[in-house]
Amino acid sequence: MQKNTIRNERVREEYQVIKHPSGLTICLYPMKGYSSTYALFAAKYGSVDTTFKTNEDSDYVTVPEGIAHYLEHKLFENEDCDAFQLFAKTGANANAFTSFDKTAYLFSCSQKFEENLEILLSFVQEPCFTDESVAKEQGIIAQEIKMYEDDPGYRVFFNGLQALYHKNPVRIDIGGTVESIAKIDKELLYRCYKTFYNLNNMVLSIAGSFDIEKTLEICDRLLKPTPDLGLEAVFPDEPAEIKTREVVQKLTCSQPLFNIFFKLPAFSGYEALEKYILYNIVTETILGKTSAFFDKMLNDGFISNNFNVGVFDGRGFFSLYADGESSDPRKVFGEIKAAFKSAKQNSFSETEFENVRKKIYGELMSMLSSVSTAATSVMDAYFHGNNLFDTIEITAKITYNDAVKALTELDEENACISIIEPA
Repeated sequence: MQKNTIRNERVREEYQVIKHPSGLTICLYPMKGYSSTYALFAAKYGSVDTTFKTNEDSDYVTVPEGIAHYLEHKLFENEDCDAFQLFAKTGANANAFTSFDKTAYLFSCSQKFEENLEILLSFVQEPCFTDESVAKEQGIIAQEIKMYEDDPGYRVFFNGLQALYHKNPVRIDIGGTVESIAKIDKELLYRCYKTFYNLNNMVLSIAGSFDIEKTLEICDRLLKPTPDLGLEAVFPDEPAEIKTREVVQKLTCSQPLFNIFFKLPAFSGYEALEKYILYNIVTETILGKTSAFFDKMLNDGFISNNFNVGVFDGRGFFSLYADGESSDPRKVFGEIKAAFKSAKQNSFSETEFENVRKKIYGELMSMLSSVSTAATSVMDAYFHGNNLFDTIEITAKITYNDAVKALTELDEENACISIIEPA
């Protein structure tokens, strides 16, 4: 095994990153004084990964949208039982999720960790798809998709992504569409499983109370070595400009909802992390709940306390967002663009910038006290080519001048708004 200790002197914490002979990367973060443990077994495979090739393919392959989410549903079942039933017997809390760029299977427990880890590693590595079970799942997922079609909060977000992006698959619902999932069969599921659930494309991230040696013994016994397939997932060329300025839909809600996006180019690796932190601080400083903008808009009755701002990013996409509810979403859109423009021309408060930076730094430090947040953050960092402590280091060192420069790279007119109006 190749072992590497990631240590940070600023916070005096460390964790191990191990390249297992099977091809899997294992991240182990023992946390002294804790009685619980959180583990994730995750693949670098999300809803955006619809076009890919391996060294076994002569050309790129495109699969139906929603197949990553579909695969997550099916993997919890095998020939004998449902994995949830196995975890229930040990007293663990288990779950799974598919996002735009990853799929993770997880559990948390305060006892029988080794037994739970064996369950996790076993069922994720033992897919069982039949024609009958695949057909049954299509009906279940189709109902789930239809349910979200009438959800105002869900639709205002995805309508916004469809206005923001021309071709990037992030514009499609994670679950796909009723039409796309109808094209999925067991052969396609096995094809995507073999491609993306290759251990060289996965990570096991554990934080909390556990024995490192016993954990590695279980991994040695249960991990099934797989050859590296040279996986390459690609995205269609995406224009720099937004697709549509405004999209409006009517659904049942008490007052209009809005999602506003400002489009920026996609970043990767360490640069993506730097940009994520920079723009989070910038948007929070200019528009956040301690800003003059927020006070004025709230007092004038244009926004409410559920107004949020931040960065929406991932593999192949990056944007700033603002969302909430308002009697006049278009007014809010105009005022936000004006606030960004004014900040670029006249600068913004350095004192407020420092206050926001310190607040975010404190939040990042507090995440180290949560086993679930620590394990999840280690997983995310690995998939993005960083380590857990990079976020803390970047936030500690970012300057006001860095933020001013980042703001000049933002085109406040390259933006769109999604509105849900009461039916």
